[in-house]
Amino acid sequence: MKINKTYLLATVLLLITEILIATFLKAGFIRHTFGDYLATILIYCFVKIFFEIDSLKLGVSVLIFAFIIEFLQLINLLKILNLQNDPLLKIIVGTTFEISDLVAYTLGIITVLIVEFKTTNS
Repeated sequence: MKINKTYLLATVLLLITEILIATFLKAGFIRHTFGDYLATILIYCFVKIFFEIDSLKLGVSVLIFAFIIEFLQLINLLKILNLQNDPLLKIIVGTTFEISDLVAYTLGIITVLIVEFKTTNS
């Protein structure tokens, strides 16, 4: 398996950005919406470190994954499993369903696909 250094660097930078947002911003657009936008890009880049996958297929897969996580919030999965007080799971799964999160995830994947298309076709 060959490590893709470009996606590794992108993943590290995105992860650092997400950690900084989570640490220093407790509310607002950047914390809630922009963080979700970056999250799908982060997941996409992480997978691309290890696997040469068609960009569209991966983008759609990441988007479906993000939507599933968001809909698990809608049904309050952590409460159903009596895990609502676990701080790590609350960060990973989240606690509040928001339509705006679905929009942010979608825009994140659209951005990735546009960048991928422009960089591979230039």
